[in-house]
Amino acid sequence: MTLDEEPSDTEDPHHPLVLHRIKKDEEVSWRTSASRQIRGHCSCTKDKARAKLLGFFPILKWLPRYQLRDWILGDVMSGVIVGILLVPQSIAYSLLAGQEPIYGLYTSFFSAIIYAFLGTSRHISVGIFGVLCLLVGQVVERELAAAGYPSDTVLVAGGGYNTSAALLVAQGNSSLGRACDKSCYAIVVGATVTFTAGVYQLLMGLLQVGFVSVYLSDSLLSGFATGASLTILTSQLKYLLGLRIPRPQGWFTLIKTWYALLTNLANTNVCDLVTSLVCLLVLVPSKELNDRFKAKLKAPIPFELFVVIIATLASHFGRFNAEYGSGVAGAIPTGFLPPQLPDWSLIPSVAVDAFSIAVVGFAITVSLSEMFAKKHGYAVDANQEMYAIGFCNVLPSFFRCFTTSAALTKTLVKESTGCQSQVSGLVTALVLLLVLLFIAPFFYSLQKCVLAVIIVVNLRGALRKFADVPRMWLANRIDACVWLITMATSALVNTELGLVVGVLVSAFCVLGRTQRAQAVALGRSSSGRELYEDLQAYEGLRAAPGGVAVFRYQAPVYYANQSLFKSSLFRAAGLDPVKEKARRRKLEKKKKDRSDPGKEEEAAATTADAAAPGRSDDAENGAVGKQGAGESDAGATKVLMPAGKRKEETAPGGGVHSVVLDCSAVLFLDTAGVNALKEVRKDYQDVGVRLLLARCSASVLDTLERGGYSPLNADREEPVFFSIGDAVRYAQNVSNGGEDKCDTYC
Repeated sequence: MTLDEEPSDTEDPHHPLVLHRIKKDEEVSWRTSASRQIRGHCSCTKDKARAKLLGFFPILKWLPRYQLRDWILGDVMSGVIVGILLVPQSIAYSLLAGQEPIYGLYTSFFSAIIYAFLGTSRHISVGIFGVLCLLVGQVVERELAAAGYPSDTVLVAGGGYNTSAALLVAQGNSSLGRACDKSCYAIVVGATVTFTAGVYQLLMGLLQVGFVSVYLSDSLLSGFATGASLTILTSQLKYLLGLRIPRPQGWFTLIKTWYALLTNLANTNVCDLVTSLVCLLVLVPSKELNDRFKAKLKAPIPFELFVVIIATLASHFGRFNAEYGSGVAGAIPTGFLPPQLPDWSLIPSVAVDAFSIAVVGFAITVSLSEMFAKKHGYAVDANQEMYAIGFCNVLPSFFRCFTTSAALTKTLVKESTGCQSQVSGLVTALVLLLVLLFIAPFFYSLQKCVLAVIIVVNLRGALRKFADVPRMWLANRIDACVWLITMATSALVNTELGLVVGVLVSAFCVLGRTQRAQAVALGRSSSGRELYEDLQAYEGLRAAPGGVAVFRYQAPVYYANQSLFKSSLFRAAGLDPVKEKARRRKLEKKKKDRSDPGKEEEAAATTADAAAPGRSDDAENGAVGKQGAGESDAGATKVLMPAGKRKEETAPGGGVHSVVLDCSAVLFLDTAGVNALKEVRKDYQDVGVRLLLARCSASVLDTLERGGYSPLNADREEPVFFSIGDAVRYAQNVSNGGEDKCDTYC
């Protein structure tokens, strides 16, 4: 808008504010608009090609400007430390995903390299994430059962468990062209799920839908992660106890798992139980020490790695697997396997699961990227993050990897140890490469209960969210309810369903807030300033004088709440026009009865009924509202009646002839909202009350104009005002006999 003239209130307070709209360009047809966009996207120049290349490979932007002297030490230190932490965690989370340990190392290795080239965040660590491993593991177990593989034993790596399962040909897996045992088919399923999730993420990046992450609120993601953490904790208890029970499928897996644990408690492996307790007694206090003294420590002490090394040596020399039947990691090969295509026939079976995995992985990655970018003062591109995490899933899926995303714990370690860029990710990949080529076979005797302890200990952060529930409830009850419902559904019913329920509950909460909005009466500040605010919220406000009532509706008006808007306004104004018209028809009928001598008795009875206590018109129609503090008529009741009516038709205390509606809080209108305003205006006009709109936004004005509420060239329509004061003065001027004209059309 351009300000044509802005007179000061002190110079001429009765001159309304006049603003002239900027003329908009003529709207072009959709064909013309589409052709322009296609030409813009398809045209190629040298500068455009260079910008696209630099945008797709952000490493080409920041690597030439890399400050070697200042950054290299911090990047190397953080990369080495994260790499050391990833070794035991990669092996442990493979267990959660239903895979052999080597595949967890592959996953962490490839994702670190790919994100370093394609990611826009300098600090996040992309790799295995517990919630995604749980989701992948659930799909793997379901498909293994559907393919006919036995589920009464735990998946083993290299023969860690003795199983009677014969080699089976993977059903529907003809692309493999060879016999495939249980562990082989498990990684085929995991890689296919990962490939499908990565394709979803690439498509979302191609369609520029990175904005969808904003619909996943912090309370929703936190509740989902906490609920999934409870499921993860429960799923690892069988390893802590050394029980060989299948992972339950379908809904209510948490309850089913606890039932299986309790019924098989007598079969607990004492060796695994003792080892688990010892590792817990070491890792829990050591993790707390790392958290407490992280400000003083240059780098966190890798207690997990120490525990893994000591436990491996104890298991090897104590022969825990042979003597006590303790489950071990088994043979971990060195080097890399040749690439392999996913099983195309499995994609229809895992497509729905892969979509939820894709959304969760992307949302977590973008949330962490934006959080650390804001903290360190740089920007990230949500759509490029979609491409980066998509390729971190698609490309590694050919090398038998499973789904990845950013991980908060490792990102915090990375940041606290001096990380400045994704060079640290390349250093981490180098550490993992050394493990893959030389060190991995030494973890043959590592007990699975030790890996389960590592997973459980790393759930502490998510489980601590339960202590924050009272604080969340005090801060915002709606967010707390979203957190509780999402957490409970994810944990007790189904993990993927918990995400869907959380999104739906969040959406309904937003809609519910628009349903609960009320029209509030406004009063003017007694200081002399032209400020109108809620009479019930602030002291020192006075209702507008001269038969004008001012109200504000604090929500958009659209199809879902248009009837609530009308009833709220009528209730706040103290006048329902429909009831008022019925009252007037009743009065007209009484007049006719008085003029008819044959109905004198009936008229007398009607008059007696109308004058009965508790049946006054004032009580039926309500009150305008309480006046500001300090006024003598604070409790006076007023009925909205036009001035100048006959005495018997007006209520005591005078009448209100105009209603001003402050639309500053109305974010948008739809067709139903415009029609609702038209109906309110017409209903009030029928009873002699004028409805005036004030402080409408430009988009609301456009909607009103398109909806035919107040055309610019319609002199008989009421104007729309830019300030409440102008609307009040206009209403008073018209009521006092002034011209029913105004040049403040918008």
